[in-house]
Amino acid sequence: MNNFVYRQMEQFELDKAYNVAAVVENFPALLNNFAERSRLAYSRYNWCRNLRYGKETGNQYDFLSCGIPHAPTYVFIHGGYWSSGSKEEHAFIADGPIAKNMNVVLAEYSLAPGATMTQIVAEIRMLIEHLAADRDKLGIADSPVYLSGHSAGGHLAAMYRSHPSVKGVHIISPIVDLEPISLCWLQNKLELSSREVSDYSPLLHVDKGAPTLISAGGADLPEFKRQSAAYAEVCANNGEHFSHILVPGADHFGILNDLADPEGRQLKAFMSLI
Repeated sequence: MNNFVYRQMEQFELDKAYNVAAVVENFPALLNNFAERSRLAYSRYNWCRNLRYGKETGNQYDFLSCGIPHAPTYVFIHGGYWSSGSKEEHAFIADGPIAKNMNVVLAEYSLAPGATMTQIVAEIRMLIEHLAADRDKLGIADSPVYLSGHSAGGHLAAMYRSHPSVKGVHIISPIVDLEPISLCWLQNKLELSSREVSDYSPLLHVDKGAPTLISAGGADLPEFKRQSAAYAEVCANNGEHFSHILVPGADHFGILNDLADPEGRQLKAFMSLI
């Protein structure tokens, strides 16, 4: 007898479906590579580091100006299943947007289990409004805000595609449905309530919003490709302005290499969309 937990998957299958680290050869080496490339990016550009947008320890961001007045600001929210990762590991992605004449913001936020999903989602709103008001006098008050994120960061970006200050959204291998997350091994860290699953699943709340690029890796785990495709389908059914692409050969983390490439598929698609 089958004991299906979600979409004809038993518990071990669902847990495996969202274990991205397990399918990457030498995952620690990949993280070290990202960290080293990010150290180089911090040394190569003139960043403003660890600016604050709230009172919590994790309420910080790094800012990189492209040097062009009124240029848009590309805000990147890292992944890590809302419970790990940091902006410092992702500075290398700035090579792509900065070459396309965009300012870059690397966002940090409080992590679970110390923070609930409700708190994390609220912090991203605080960040958006902090940047839109340019409370740190960076010269971006009249500039468009483009909100992006990878994996769990893609979820957080999708939550705010209807925010009036957000003029473009790029969600990268995003999680847009929290139901399977609440049923797999991640629930032990996140402790999602049924209300959070409902309220904070972007798939269930696609309202009129900013032009949105949905990207996933051609070699990503099936569940991430399914979630991306499901979100694209709902956007299409609601008449939203969006594009959905797969980056050939890219796995869940390799897709960030394409983002860091000024001539990569994602930035080309994003610039043509907005």
